[in-house]
Amino acid sequence: MKFSESWLRSLVNPSGLDSDALAHALTMAGLEVEALESVAPPFERVVVGHVLTAEKHPQADRLKLLTVDAGQGAPLQIVCGAPNVTVGMKAPCALVGARLPGGLEIKAAKVRGIESSGMMCSEKELGLAETSDGLLVLAEDAPPGADLRAWLDLDDRLFTLKLTPNRADCLSIQGIAREVSAITGTPSEGIAVQAVAVAPLPQREVCVDEPGACPRYLGRSLRLQNPECATPDWMLRRLTRSGLRSRGLVVDVTNYVLLELGQPLHAFDESRLQGAIAVRWASPAETITLLNEQRVELEPDMLVIADQNGPVALAGVMGGLESAVTPQSRDVFLESAFFAPDAIAGRARRLSLSSDSSYRFERGVDFGATRQALERASFLLLSLCGGEAGPVVERTASLPARNPVLVRPARVRRVLGMELSDGTIRELLSRLGLEPETGPQGFQVTPPSFRFDLAIEPDFVEEVARLHGYDAIPAIPPTGALEFLAAPETRRHEDDLAQLLVAREYQEVVTYSFVDRDDEAALSPQPSQAALINPIATQYSVMRSTLAAGLINTLRFNVSRKQDRLKIFEIGRCFSRSATGYEQSKRVGGLLYGLRHPEQWAIGAEGVDFYDLKGDVEALLPQSGARFTAWADHPALHPGRASAVSLNGKQIGWIGELHPKLAAQYEFPKAPLLFELDLEPLLAKDLPHHRETSRFQPIRRDLAVLVPESVLAGDVLDALQAEAPTAVSELSLFDLYQGSGVPSGKKSLAFRIVMQDTERTLTEADLESCVAVLLKVLQSRFNAELR
Repeated sequence: MKFSESWLRSLVNPSGLDSDALAHALTMAGLEVEALESVAPPFERVVVGHVLTAEKHPQADRLKLLTVDAGQGAPLQIVCGAPNVTVGMKAPCALVGARLPGGLEIKAAKVRGIESSGMMCSEKELGLAETSDGLLVLAEDAPPGADLRAWLDLDDRLFTLKLTPNRADCLSIQGIAREVSAITGTPSEGIAVQAVAVAPLPQREVCVDEPGACPRYLGRSLRLQNPECATPDWMLRRLTRSGLRSRGLVVDVTNYVLLELGQPLHAFDESRLQGAIAVRWASPAETITLLNEQRVELEPDMLVIADQNGPVALAGVMGGLESAVTPQSRDVFLESAFFAPDAIAGRARRLSLSSDSSYRFERGVDFGATRQALERASFLLLSLCGGEAGPVVERTASLPARNPVLVRPARVRRVLGMELSDGTIRELLSRLGLEPETGPQGFQVTPPSFRFDLAIEPDFVEEVARLHGYDAIPAIPPTGALEFLAAPETRRHEDDLAQLLVAREYQEVVTYSFVDRDDEAALSPQPSQAALINPIATQYSVMRSTLAAGLINTLRFNVSRKQDRLKIFEIGRCFSRSATGYEQSKRVGGLLYGLRHPEQWAIGAEGVDFYDLKGDVEALLPQSGARFTAWADHPALHPGRASAVSLNGKQIGWIGELHPKLAAQYEFPKAPLLFELDLEPLLAKDLPHHRETSRFQPIRRDLAVLVPESVLAGDVLDALQAEAPTAVSELSLFDLYQGSGVPSGKKSLAFRIVMQDTERTLTEADLESCVAVLLKVLQSRFNAELR
């Protein structure tokens, strides 16, 4: 739900709270403020300018010489190149000394030999739009010299709420004002709804065939005097700041009432309706073309509004195109209804649709405000374009019951764990407009029609806690001798690593810390010197310096029992001699063997490879700073399928495939893959940092180059990432090719470059500049050739 702060404060204005404090209060009350942004970027000394004269510039065909009344006493002479400038128009005028978005400062200057004392401004130059075709045209009643920010209310701020599905009552400015009033205790003025005078217009018959799906339906005929008149600026401003575009006065009014009261309305062109209006389920094979020009085939569980010729709207979702109002529609049939949530839920998604109406009806609309919304829309339409309104046709069946709920103050205090007087509880509930009645056991509270989420006693206990303030509930530690130890956010527990591996189908094993001397010598790059004086057996004669021996012996045990697939890991201590004695460092090691997936008919019998193991290891490593480097010197690993693992420039372990000689020695049908990493570096983690999500479209470019065969792809990628312009948001290698078409001694590397800016849409020149920078790095440092 997006809305203007100034609109909200016109209904309820807690004077002690600024924008940020108000956002915090809403969030702490359960209405999370997802975004808080300014309507316009900062600028100063921009006023309303009235164009008095406009003559052709003597030295330029496309420029005009204007005299502008900017409220400065004498008219200003300004050179302007806007195509839409005309005598008598009013537009923003930046005075000398003005500072515009982007740092532009307006100075008195000569333009083609003519003195210009200011600048007429477009929406783009004021930061109000990304593009513009000319000057921003202001209303005729804008007073020359008035501060533009004040005149257009550009110091306003926009709130975006991330509402939970149970708070449909806050999908309107009235609902949010009601909530702010309850949170802060500030009285809300409410929205005055005036009933319009009823004229003797023809009354259209309405028949609700499905009262369970539509318990209340109201409609009235309107005859508009001037439906083509423009939507007033104050309404347009509130609509656009809530994310809606203008679509003509009638639709704008229905959308405005939707935002104001939360009640979806629909306007039909009455001249296109035939016969009575019926609310019924769709018939088999019925179709309708909706307002978005999508033709859909209706299903029997879809509720429709129909006339004698067939469906004219998909109830609660979207109107039909054939009965839609146009700017010329004088006779309008205005609909305001309450549809049961179960009758609307899921229908829009089934048709791949989304609308503000279905979003609200699915969650529950205030059935007590159905007539209020109809009267409000009628009043606005007749006030703005003139005309007359017919009588309201109403069909009401059984509305949802609002049964009183017993709220016991003792239960409230027990659940919240704090002392609140009965008077305080009553006052907090009264702020919500609940009107609790005191009884012998507590308060009898009847939920209002706009709160579908209040049904049982715990719901009201939550409301008391919410309004009293979650942060005001005392944090009482549990009584006991033990307390939880602090868990630093920059460090994770070794159990977290174990869970990561378990999630990747690994099983944890625990093996002895003492191993066979021969296994230690064969599997460790630095065999242990910690020999046991009195080993329990000859195969347990030395303390391990690597976890590999225990993992290999576990694999031998399983292979000998016909297990053809194994994924195991161990977290344990390894021992090594140091200058001061022996060190006992913790490490995590793992082994991968056999098929990539369990045998089944849909997947081929593919064996695991180096990259399967590398993916598992990458899941344990931090998101940045890790590097894999070819390592041919490990005595236990295949010289062409082994890698040292480094983190922030320091080697912390290794991964690779067991050496073929050792695989044969241990009588393995296939060589297993192993990894081993120091545990301590893996436990450190970075705090997450906020990064603005760009609202602009990412753009991808692929760059394929030829480099010498000896060049490592990782080195190339590191160099590109180090020199990449800020507009480059992602850079990765997606192809390596050697073969036909590539010269001998060369290889082809193809990089995926994604560019995206958080402030603006990148131009073609920006893209070419970024690619050129990266290509220069490739050519200068790696002697690369563009394919």
